[in-house]
Amino acid sequence: MDPKDKVAIVTGGASGIGRALAQRLAAEGARVVVADLHLEPVQAVADEVKGMAVRCDVSREADIQALVAATRERYGRVDAYFSNAGILGRPGGIELEDPLWEAMWHIHGMAHVWAARAVVPAMAARGEGFFLVTASAAGLLSIVESAPYAVTKHAAVAFAEWLRIAYGRRGVQVACLCPQAVQTAMISDGGGSAGVDGVLPPGQVAGDVLQAMGSGQFLVLPHAEVAQYYAAKAQNPDRWLGGMQKHYARHMQQQG
Repeated sequence: MDPKDKVAIVTGGASGIGRALAQRLAAEGARVVVADLHLEPVQAVADEVKGMAVRCDVSREADIQALVAATRERYGRVDAYFSNAGILGRPGGIELEDPLWEAMWHIHGMAHVWAARAVVPAMAARGEGFFLVTASAAGLLSIVESAPYAVTKHAAVAFAEWLRIAYGRRGVQVACLCPQAVQTAMISDGGGSAGVDGVLPPGQVAGDVLQAMGSGQFLVLPHAEVAQYYAAKAQNPDRWLGGMQKHYARHMQQQG
């Protein structure tokens, strides 16, 4: 899909990858609707890209429905949806409380489902559309710092795969973004284990997404090393898990 003259929604658009996507889409001639949890910062981005700002809590299906309705009311349709919002939460594993797990299930999992439910049928009916799921390299591999983050990002990848299978031959281009560390408000201390191959600027990641939008590729891997790790995991899961166990032990030792 060429973004020129297309109508695009970007969630998590107030900062980081979302802001960079909004900027890049606008530069390519798209009409951009920028959505995030707090209206003031998202309005600033919308003003910057000469688009529309919408307050949206993606953990609520009603908010996503309202976002899509507002976009259609102003622009008539949704050509592209960038389901990009995410949270990091606290590090930890099975001891973490249910509310944190539930928040991540909603934001990293159901938000993509609710967004697809709201826009994909109309895209398929037109025979054209683009839907991006922002997952993470943690969704292809894992991340030792956070069980709920790793698990829910795996769910995001799985849903993106299913959506591509179900709608890819009906004109809906589905892509899944899986970076390691990106320089956003969610990253500190060098990006932790995700920063092993460097921390990329959001603009570079957005550029990779736009390239995938033009080429039709499914997996968007701004860190090229992720493809090698993913292949190694598939080739020998036991060896890969053994290496990750050592990595987890080092992490726990550093935590004291």
